[in-house]
Amino acid sequence: MKTFMDKDFLLQTDTAKVLYHDFAAKMPIYDYHCHLDPREIYENKRYKNITELWLGGDHYKWRAMRANGVDEYYITGEADDYEKFVKWAETVEKLMGNPLYHWTHMELRRYFQVDTILKGATAKEVWDACNAKIQDPDFSARRLIEQSNVVLIGTTDDPIDDLRYHKMIQEDQEFSTTVLPAFRPDAIMAIQQTQLWAEYAGKLGQLTGIEITDFSNLMRALESRIDYFNEIGCKLSDHSIETVVYEPATLQELDAIVHNALNNEPISLKENNQFLTQLLVNLGKAYHKKGWVMQYHIGALRNANSRLFRAIGANVGADSFRDGGIAVPLSQLLDELDREHNLPKTILYGLNPKDNEVLAAMAGNFQEGGIPSKVQFGSAWWFNDHIDGMEAQMKVLGNLGLLSRFIGMLTDSRSFLSYSRHEYFRRILCNIVGNWVENGEYPNDLAWLGQIVQDISYNNAQEYFDFNLKSSLAPN
Repeated sequence: MKTFMDKDFLLQTDTAKVLYHDFAAKMPIYDYHCHLDPREIYENKRYKNITELWLGGDHYKWRAMRANGVDEYYITGEADDYEKFVKWAETVEKLMGNPLYHWTHMELRRYFQVDTILKGATAKEVWDACNAKIQDPDFSARRLIEQSNVVLIGTTDDPIDDLRYHKMIQEDQEFSTTVLPAFRPDAIMAIQQTQLWAEYAGKLGQLTGIEITDFSNLMRALESRIDYFNEIGCKLSDHSIETVVYEPATLQELDAIVHNALNNEPISLKENNQFLTQLLVNLGKAYHKKGWVMQYHIGALRNANSRLFRAIGANVGADSFRDGGIAVPLSQLLDELDREHNLPKTILYGLNPKDNEVLAAMAGNFQEGGIPSKVQFGSAWWFNDHIDGMEAQMKVLGNLGLLSRFIGMLTDSRSFLSYSRHEYFRRILCNIVGNWVENGEYPNDLAWLGQIVQDISYNNAQEYFDFNLKSSLAPN
């Protein structure tokens, strides 16, 4: 019997062990998509206790606690921090089969040097040990980043954000990690929420000095913000696309839609789809001109529980995935951009695992000479970033595309402790490759295999995004 989470955790073969320990483990982290707050990085945030660090804003944990029957009082309510931690500890011992069990204990070991198994009976012991570590003056947001060997962090940012903290981080020569924004225009995409949309369009117009009265002026304003983000070093956009649509429209129709939204008049489903289609096409063209990478996160069903949404708000653990068809409209959308060579580098993420083959095959339709795997089937995301989900994503990519050109893992997280997910991913990757080799499916050429593993762990992302880094942490 193997020891729980020993040094060879998830590594089933000798080849996998060599690939991980000798090649993957030492690679820096290129975390190109996350939801960390750049202000917290700049201010080098410190934490009062493990609950604030671990449970504050972590809807993965909140969701598990609700499934364990924990009252909301102990999740997002007024219970004190120790009471919340105890309820989390009691939930952990019910998490067999859930990646949160592994992540929890990896984080305890990597950042707190705590080997104790977390459960209700050990909650006080772990609480005391972690909080003692947190009181160390060296335990802070920046130190956690540096300790994790992170070269780059890509945040997620609204087009009207002034990016002041990104600029200040860039000017701070004492912090070597590059922190760059990503352009995420969710608010302007939500045109059916007409009152909020009109308010946002007003702020965008005031910021850019372009009065938004029609679709053309809206695009001028957005392109102005793209120019600004580009000046700060941004080379990445991101879009939450809950339902993929393709509904062409004339400029006259688009102007009427914008006019109606500005006047808080209802927007029909067809009008919404027309607007989204042309907005994404025009934005894609703008990204291509700048040499940016475009990300599509596809298929989230957000805020499904209206009671929780009314009481607490969005991003609280009441989301799941959609199951509608995406192949035809996504193909049309990408083809419209590709037709006249306006398709930027693009990453397609699918939340519903039923879409894995669709997205991997779709990526292959729009590749281009001179850019290895220009269109990527992105990393297993959100509900899929567990062992089975990561294996499935990589095996589908291997079957239908080029796994060796994959740009690898990202945290997609709001936590400074989530870098252990890169280790989790790398162990799974090495185990897949190791099993293939030991089954005789691929040659036992360690130099070749090690290069592939290092490329997927770090090198491919560095080449694909080509960000200007404050410093390059060369692999040891």
